[in-house]
Amino acid sequence: MVSHVAAEASRQFRHEAQRLEILQAAAAAIAEHGFHGMTMRGLARATGRGLATFYDYFSSKEDLLFSLQTDAFETMASSANAALEGVDDQVDQLYVFILNHLRYSAENRSEMRVLVHEASALPAGRRKTVRLLKEAYFNICRDIVAAILVSGCKSPGAGGVDRLDPAEVERVTYSVFGMLNWSYGWYDPQQHGTPQDVARTIHTLAVCGLVARCPERFVPSSLEHHLDAITLPPLIGSSGRKMVAAENQRTTGAVMRASLMDKNTA
Repeated sequence: MVSHVAAEASRQFRHEAQRLEILQAAAAAIAEHGFHGMTMRGLARATGRGLATFYDYFSSKEDLLFSLQTDAFETMASSANAALEGVDDQVDQLYVFILNHLRYSAENRSEMRVLVHEASALPAGRRKTVRLLKEAYFNICRDIVAAILVSGCKSPGAGGVDRLDPAEVERVTYSVFGMLNWSYGWYDPQQHGTPQDVARTIHTLAVCGLVARCPERFVPSSLEHHLDAITLPPLIGSSGRKMVAAENQRTTGAVMRASLMDKNTA
C-alpha cells in the first residue's frame, strides 16, 4: 500500500514537471510567433513532444494558453502576498511588490510577453476567469498605493492626503503596472542593471509622485489650455503627406533652378 502511494506520488510529480516544461517551451514559441501563428502540431514540435504526448497534457491551444495565464497570475499573487508578510510600512511594501514582480519579469520574459499580449485570444468565459485573477493581483498593489496616499511617507513635507480619491488610486496603480508590465520589452541586465536597480527606479518614481508636495506636483492649467488649442494631426499619413509635399517642393525648386540655368546659359 505504501509503495503504491509512493509510486503514484512519483508519477504525479513527473507529470507536473513535464507539464511545466511544456508550458515554458510553449510560451517561448507563442512569444516569438504569436498565439494565432502556432498550431497544436507546431507547439508540440516546439516543446520537443510528439503530438499524441502533447494532447495528453493539453486538449487545445486555448487550454494551454488558459493554463499559462491562470498559473502565472495565481503564482504572482500568492508570491506577492508571501513576500509582503512581516513588512508593515506601506512604502516598503510597494518596493517589495515591485521587486517581486520584476524578478518574475526578468526570469520569465516569454511568459510575461504572453501574459501581456495574448489573453484576448481566450473565449469570454475563460477571459473572465483570467480577469478575476488579474484583479486580485492588481488589488494587492492598489491597496498599498491607497495606504501611501493616506499616510504619506516619513519624509518632511510628504504627508498623506485629507481625502482619498478612488480615481487617483486607480490611475496611480495602473501607472505602476504600466512600468512593470513593459519592462520585459526593454530590460537588459547588461545595460540597465539588476532587477533591484530597476525596482529602485520605479519605486522612487511611484512614491515621490504619490507623496511629494512640491509646486510642480500638478501641471499648471495654462499649459493644458495651451495644448487644448492645438489640433493634433492625423496619426497615420500626416508624415507621409509632409514628405510628399517636401519632395514636391524640392522637385519644383530643382526644375526652376534648371530652367534659370538654361536661360542664363542661352
